[in-house]
Amino acid sequence: MTTGATKPGDTRPAAPHPGDELPALTIPLTRTLIVAGALASRDFQDVHHDPEAARAKGSPEIFMNILTTNGLVGRYITDHFGPRCTLRKVAIRLGAPNYPGDTMVLRGTVTEVTDGTAVVRVVGTNGIGHHVTGTVTVALPESVPEGIPEGAPEGILEGIPEGAPERAPDALPEDSPEDKA
Repeated sequence: MTTGATKPGDTRPAAPHPGDELPALTIPLTRTLIVAGALASRDFQDVHHDPEAARAKGSPEIFMNILTTNGLVGRYITDHFGPRCTLRKVAIRLGAPNYPGDTMVLRGTVTEVTDGTAVVRVVGTNGIGHHVTGTVTVALPESVPEGIPEGAPEGILEGIPEGAPERAPDALPEDSPEDKA
């Protein structure tokens, strides 16, 4: 990955160009990830959490749902471009199922950069083949803040209102409403 580093320790990616390849992201496909992803996305289909039901419906094992895959693709893009980017469009297609015990590797290539957006072609493979293919359009941040201003107390970020507490309290006050419940 090429970086736009201007200071030691600055690992911001450089402005993307067509043909740039994103670093691969390897994701172990655990039973917990598959079940938790289905529950988090409120997909209660039994094939995503019940091995017996999955086998009865023709699958050798439970498998990942599309919403979890969609979230992992989004994470892959935002991990690369940073938390200030915005996913504008995610267009994916599923192929080979993600089963527990396998590994998915996400790879991406920038195909287009125009007017502050980039289009990234994403492919996720597992031991069977291509699990996910598609494109993600991402709006890039206009500028990247340089970090905490010099002289600011440790842990205080820009934008915190004056007079705000420097840190969260260790406990609720003795007379808090939570104590009376």
